[in-house]
Amino acid sequence: MSKFVWPERSSQVAFPVAPAGYPLLLGCAFTTAILALLELTVPALIGLMTTFCICGFFRDPDRIIPNAQGAVVSPADGKVIAVGVIDDSPFSSGTTLKISIFMSVFNVHVNRMPYDARVRQVCYSPGKFFSANLDKASVRNEHNAVFLEIENGGEICVVQVAGLIARRIICKVAVGDQVVRGQRFGLICFGSRVDVYLPGDFTPAVAVGDKVKAGTFILGQFAKSEKREAIDVGKEI
Repeated sequence: MSKFVWPERSSQVAFPVAPAGYPLLLGCAFTTAILALLELTVPALIGLMTTFCICGFFRDPDRIIPNAQGAVVSPADGKVIAVGVIDDSPFSSGTTLKISIFMSVFNVHVNRMPYDARVRQVCYSPGKFFSANLDKASVRNEHNAVFLEIENGGEICVVQVAGLIARRIICKVAVGDQVVRGQRFGLICFGSRVDVYLPGDFTPAVAVGDKVKAGTFILGQFAKSEKREAIDVGKEI
């Protein structure tokens, strides 16, 4: 069995950009071109820099996904800011392990599925726009929760949380969709976080402060797969 898989068809361009960024990118590039034609040098240079920044923010690189049995991969790029067991959550019942990942404006913001599953429910909730690295942001900020049914009746919930300057959450999956580990499913604009809710007995392989990448970094493995030969848990490809 191959250790890695492509969850989706690879891009046919050298620098893939998420479709959500096209309107901003083209609009900024067009404005920059007009400023250049008018010989407004300083505004044109500012426009050019802004165009490159938008292009960088909406970058969407292809990723190869570890094919380890039972592995749960990170749904987002960024820094792990919380790992712990909680007893009370609006996104799960009973004891749950919560892993929170903070995405700065410098991270790739495309989100990927952590595990093979069926989408049971998608719940969007409007809310505040506190800084995404604060604990209260999980439930008080605008967020979108994707509830996933996995094998043996288990459940994982992935919550996209808007941040201080984020004003748009994009989710491309719907109830009933079958998804695979590492598949793109959405994006959050301009600084945000993603919370993952796993079964309470799940053993994490990450700690607060770890840097992770969506699809390539394993957050941990389900117990039944611990004896199977796989790539090192918690290591980036």
